[in-house]
Amino acid sequence: MTKKLQKNLYESASIRLQQKRKKLIGNFLKGKEPNFMERYTGILDDYFRESFEKSSAGFKMGIDRNPYVISALGGYGRKEQCIHSDVDFLFLFDKKVPKIAENLIREVVYPLWDIGLDVGYAMRSLKECISLSRQDFNVLTPLLDARFICGMSPLYFRLMEQIRWEVIFKQSQKIIDWLVESNQERHKHFGDSTYLLEPNIKDGQGGLRDYHTMLWIARIKFNLQQAGDLELNEFFSQNDFQSLNHALVFIWNVRNRLHHLTGRKCDQLYFEYQVKLAEALKFNPENDQQPVEKFLGVLHGQMEFIKQLHRIFLHDLRHPRNVNLNKKTSNQQSSIIGLEIKNERLCFTAVQSVLNSPNLLIRIFEESARLKIALSPEARSIVKEYAYLIDEKIRTSAAVLQSFEKILSAPVSNIDVLDEILNLGLLTSLIPEFKMIINRIQYDEYHLYPVDKHLLHTVQSIKNFNTADNAEKEALCYNLYQELKNPKLLLWAALLHDIGKGGTRKNHSRIGAEIAYAIMIKLGYKSEDAETVSFLIKEHLLLIKTASRRDINDEETAIFCARKIKNIGLLKMLYLLTVADSLSTGPKAWNEWTSALLRDLFLKTLSILENGELATNEAVVIIENKKNQILSSTAASQNKNDLEALFNLMSPRYILYTPTVEILEHISLYKNLSGKDFTWTITKNPNSNTRTVKICAKDHPGLFSKIAGVFTLNGLDILEAQVYTWRNNIALDILEVTPPPDQIFEDKRWEQTASDLSSALAGELDLTVALNKKITASKSLKILAPERPCRVVVDNKSSSFFTIIEVFAYDFPGLLFGITDALFSCGLDIWIAKIATKVEQVVDVFYVRDFDGQKVDAPESIAAIEAAIFKVISRPIT
Repeated sequence: MTKKLQKNLYESASIRLQQKRKKLIGNFLKGKEPNFMERYTGILDDYFRESFEKSSAGFKMGIDRNPYVISALGGYGRKEQCIHSDVDFLFLFDKKVPKIAENLIREVVYPLWDIGLDVGYAMRSLKECISLSRQDFNVLTPLLDARFICGMSPLYFRLMEQIRWEVIFKQSQKIIDWLVESNQERHKHFGDSTYLLEPNIKDGQGGLRDYHTMLWIARIKFNLQQAGDLELNEFFSQNDFQSLNHALVFIWNVRNRLHHLTGRKCDQLYFEYQVKLAEALKFNPENDQQPVEKFLGVLHGQMEFIKQLHRIFLHDLRHPRNVNLNKKTSNQQSSIIGLEIKNERLCFTAVQSVLNSPNLLIRIFEESARLKIALSPEARSIVKEYAYLIDEKIRTSAAVLQSFEKILSAPVSNIDVLDEILNLGLLTSLIPEFKMIINRIQYDEYHLYPVDKHLLHTVQSIKNFNTADNAEKEALCYNLYQELKNPKLLLWAALLHDIGKGGTRKNHSRIGAEIAYAIMIKLGYKSEDAETVSFLIKEHLLLIKTASRRDINDEETAIFCARKIKNIGLLKMLYLLTVADSLSTGPKAWNEWTSALLRDLFLKTLSILENGELATNEAVVIIENKKNQILSSTAASQNKNDLEALFNLMSPRYILYTPTVEILEHISLYKNLSGKDFTWTITKNPNSNTRTVKICAKDHPGLFSKIAGVFTLNGLDILEAQVYTWRNNIALDILEVTPPPDQIFEDKRWEQTASDLSSALAGELDLTVALNKKITASKSLKILAPERPCRVVVDNKSSSFFTIIEVFAYDFPGLLFGITDALFSCGLDIWIAKIATKVEQVVDVFYVRDFDGQKVDAPESIAAIEAAIFKVISRPIT
């Protein structure tokens, strides 16, 4: 046979494969190919068999002289071949691999590469396979899934036999330990997919690799061959195994469609593909939920199920099953009639016990929390199947409430009992209002977790406040928790604080408060306790919104909070709920800077509730005392008259809310100004990864907007700003900013920033042009669909001295510069600015006055301000 003819034969085989693959994928995308992976595996098998039969290299080698096998590995071996998964296979030779075998690669592998498939292959002798499997378990795991395709089948069976007896049998525990450890490392790297909005559906916790790990361990330890053996050998109940198959089918469907959308092997469910996947999977809007939110809710539910099965499987691995399954092996025993412990697991003595006493469905979890023992697979199935027995009479009984309270307040342990109650459907039987938030997703990057998981995380965070570890890390929260008279009410508020998100996106705090009050009354709580929980839920955003959007140095802010909360006990609970809520939302909701703001607001509000509001006479005394301290300081030793004259140029507000030591720093900064346009100091904050920048400058028109533009140009985000102007036309801008992206070269970045600010103040740097270039060059701009509308709120009620302007917009480089420049163009001075980036949407808050020092309350002026800001924030973002 000529080389040309031989090449044509292989090309025709690969072209047929390509055509079949294209047709198969098309049918799958139309929903006409339910067994896609198995069918795809089949056409790949056909290609290898045809290639084997027509192989010129194989003919020359002589299969009788050089027996060899083509064997599928990994996902291809398991018949889980996805659209863009690697095609992994092995050329296995009995003896030494002959040199001519290299031609097999040209004949078999090259045509697959030519049609765009990713191929992973190995060419080894039987001896090499065994040797490498002993040395490197990464080589072993694909061989655990090996499947015969074509060639000398006795050689394949010899491989599998030797793998079992010469590798697995001799090192089984070592291999299993390695798999478990690798799993833990993988989970650390990819995260818990059941809690992430961009989950890795293969390698994250709850992903496909958790299922594969269970299969591998079952094959190693128990010689189980098929997935169905997990049910036959009672690792999982029949219901659990059916649910597992259902979850796998859904995730594989998602994975294949994700591969098609991305045009490559991709297992990270990035935001940009989620809406398209929801459409492809035909999810429809329902109950104020977008299709993409419903899709993500289902996906999280399926991955949660796999995660739980994987956890149970590993528990059974640590506590091996006994030959006598009825033997009671634990020293601990349940004191509750109808429950027992077998094989280190809690069980029902019989199904009839549950039918006779449905209370056992909740009491078994009470025991689980007390004894720190998980439920057996059979018990979990019984709970899931008979949860419907919890009717109105049972759920409102004193006994069930007492059991649930014990679970709710149980100390943190390695068994999350509340999570188990949720996963098995019992929580919705106990609190039917929970149904509307199960796996409910809030489609933004701000909330990392589904609503139901977020609520459980919040409860867990509050219980963590009461641990010894937290006493050192967060002493304030620990101490406040110890002072609570009734912590159970705080835990109830944590469990129910977002219950109002079940049917609406608006006023969820108010709606949730009403729902929670009704739940508490129905469960038999006193009206004052129900009112406490209701208040905490209604106001659970009060402190964090106030801290991030209002001037907490202004006594009016703390007075506003104190008048609303009224009670010291309520304030302490509200603070703990706010911290726990933020911690459980995600890193963009909680950081050192947010923590510091919230703590300051809490302490100032607490002081007012304990000591009363600051009287005007007291303010006069404070100012006079500060004046005396400054005039008696070393700074006054040279020229006391000059210092007194300078003090008289400072505004009362500045003196009142600025510590004496900082006023002295500002005086020193002013003395260094001399003939320069500005001077500054930059301080690293020990309690948060931020920088305090104190700028003293000759007041320029639009000074703050220029500072904002220059900082944006240099990658420095302003978090908060206090702007003061002395009566001698000197401006003090106190900024809290993020550090430069590359902190190794931080000094150089600050030098460049200083140079740019000098140029901008001198009129040599056109910030509009420079920032437009930065916007054009940026590749990270994206907006999650659907967009929330931009808003501008002008508030003349919250402050006696300032008009407060809130701007809700989508972030882009130069946004802060644009807004502040617009405010300057409207004749407004910015006195305070608070910048809160909430994912792509930011909330920028400005305390302003007009150039005459007055609030802006004329309707036409407000309309002009809104129009100017909207012109900036409505710019198109690409």
